[in-house]
Amino acid sequence: MNIRVILLLAPFLLTGCSTVSNIPWAKMSPTNWFGSNLELKNSGLNGISGNTPLEEKTLDNKLDGDYRLRKGTAMSGGQITSFYEAMDDDEVAVAIYGNSRNRVERIEIMDKSIKTPAGTHVGTEFSDLYKKAFDVCEVGTDDNSGSVLCRSPEGRRITYVFSGEWLGPAKIMPSDDKLQEWKISKMIWQAGNAVNPVNKNAAAPNAANQIQSK
Repeated sequence: MNIRVILLLAPFLLTGCSTVSNIPWAKMSPTNWFGSNLELKNSGLNGISGNTPLEEKTLDNKLDGDYRLRKGTAMSGGQITSFYEAMDDDEVAVAIYGNSRNRVERIEIMDKSIKTPAGTHVGTEFSDLYKKAFDVCEVGTDDNSGSVLCRSPEGRRITYVFSGEWLGPAKIMPSDDKLQEWKISKMIWQAGNAVNPVNKNAAAPNAANQIQSK
């Protein structure tokens, strides 16, 4: 018997039919055996944009059922907003934050298999995209402290968060030579045309977030 078939049957043999409801069936498709087909564009992530309702069913459909979604709430701008984390096993692959109108405001991508039309993804090196940080990058703050945020060449709504080795102060931009080997640790999509590398008015939820696991 083909080894892949054995692997697919293993959950049933080990835990019985109760496992069925917890299996991400979309990932069983042969088209997903080698990674996600989702694409990040200036217009959004696979059709998720600023007009998309922050609703589980809608987001699950847009994400092709690739992940298990869990909901949380947080304070942003003095208001309670909701967000969803798209889980790949126990890892957060995508985080989607809403605004006061319950529409998508911000998307953070940690899944290496999600790419832009140019092929940029988590893990892409700074040197593959930029020669210098001037005018396109800034030092990260808060949750992104110690990182460098750069506006994507593919659109002003996309920001790349670069991380790497740096012995200097967190508030100081590393030299261009040092940045060359830094890699994207996260990609951010922000609703609206943000001129700066990141829209500071749309803070992501902090450690006080409440997660509703499923």
